[in-house]
Amino acid sequence: MVNTIKKVEIDSLQNTPSAAQRRFGLIVIGDEILSGRRQDKHMVTLISLLNERGLSLAWAKYVADDPVQITATLRDSFASGDVVFSTGGIGATPDDHTRQCAALALGTKTQLHPSAKELIAARIQLTAEGDPIKADLNTPENQHRFKMGEFPIGSDIIPNPYNQIPGFRIKEHHFVPGFPVMAAPMMAWCLDTHYKDLFHQENWAEQSFIVPKGIESALTPLMERIEANFPGVKVFSLPSVGDPTKGGVYAQRHIELGIKGNANLLESAWIALRTGTQELGYEIHDIS
Repeated sequence: MVNTIKKVEIDSLQNTPSAAQRRFGLIVIGDEILSGRRQDKHMVTLISLLNERGLSLAWAKYVADDPVQITATLRDSFASGDVVFSTGGIGATPDDHTRQCAALALGTKTQLHPSAKELIAARIQLTAEGDPIKADLNTPENQHRFKMGEFPIGSDIIPNPYNQIPGFRIKEHHFVPGFPVMAAPMMAWCLDTHYKDLFHQENWAEQSFIVPKGIESALTPLMERIEANFPGVKVFSLPSVGDPTKGGVYAQRHIELGIKGNANLLESAWIALRTGTQELGYEIHDIS
């Protein structure tokens, strides 16, 4: 293969579920994301965490702080069998509905998790800094804080190294705060603790080239033929109107055309894709 290949070399594991058979999903909950007041950072973070472990994100959904929407989304995702990360809505303010909606979607109720209660109590004591009034667990304010530990019955906690207020995990769904500084290490912990057997199972590779002035409709039959002739190989096309600031072939309209899949399957497909593109009269520019 030419040097344009972008490859993740991975050892194959035997007698374990294939990573290709498990899908990972992301649900981002919060009106502030949909309104544009905040920019989502969770998806790019999760993609990076998964890729570092030889995994990939299959889907992502954005949901408002609306109990009906959240419950319906979670009911569908619980039924999917996917591994799902959900961010946001697990606090104790009026717009935090995720904990209750998860319980409703599962047909159960929430209750104060004993480990979460201990962690929240410890956090209250720490932040009180010796003030007996602030440290009193029976004050209305502190009693309200314990709501952050009310999870669907049967949940396990997810440690939060940032401030010790835990998230929760149930039916391969992992619920973490909407704050990226907290969510990122919690998602990493979930992956490393519960899904290490899925890491680096695929000898995955991806490679592509630039087709200046490429037209997708003209290239589509070739793409379909490649996928039909080489099972297990996927062809992708990324059209661009061009970026004058980049110069060269990238300054004009072009298509990035490529293949991805198990590295052992790509050699012949790669040759066929390049040859077929040139036979259509297009130039090919390799990506350095």
